[in-house]
Amino acid sequence: MKRVLATIAAAALLVAGCSSSKPSKATPSELQGGAKVGKYEGAGLDPAQPRPSFTLTDTAGKPFAFGSTTSGHPTFLFFGYTNCPDVCPATLADIATALRRVPASVAEKSYVVFVTTDVKHDTGPVIKQWLANFASGAKATFVGLRGTQAQIDAAQAAAHITLASDDGKTHSASALLYGPDDYARVLFLQSNDEAKAMEHDLKIVAKA
Repeated sequence: MKRVLATIAAAALLVAGCSSSKPSKATPSELQGGAKVGKYEGAGLDPAQPRPSFTLTDTAGKPFAFGSTTSGHPTFLFFGYTNCPDVCPATLADIATALRRVPASVAEKSYVVFVTTDVKHDTGPVIKQWLANFASGAKATFVGLRGTQAQIDAAQAAAHITLASDDGKTHSASALLYGPDDYARVLFLQSNDEAKAMEHDLKIVAKA
């Protein structure tokens, strides 16, 4: 099937300016999701992207190796910051809603990994408290990660996500979903039916 790229929509939605109208840096290039194609309701990725390897600090102050720890599990990966007024809480809420709707057997083996782009203000306790707003009843493992600016930039680059700017307040709006096969074949952009798309695609990805 010929893959139809929604390049104009992607360009408008891939970077979220939560408090600034300045554009995000263009390097490294953002993953370009396609239109709804085939079995996925989210934006299809072609080629599929391998689960990245990076190590950051979790909310307990311990190293968390993303690649090895989440390997083999359905995993949502999102970069943002806790004081974001719109995209970040909406995206996490949609992920949590999707997890509550899928079978418990799927949710219980899933990870939700939030990486802060605000290295100055998002401490471990702040991230932990913020994630607690979404984790209740979702059954998945929610993980909050932080690091130095260089570490956060490296993690975004490893995930092929546009580097955040404006002290982390202008950041990617993409939520990546990796499957048990350790590849991401779909990402999600903020939309009115995002939770429904996540629910639909998580069920498919969990079987990969």
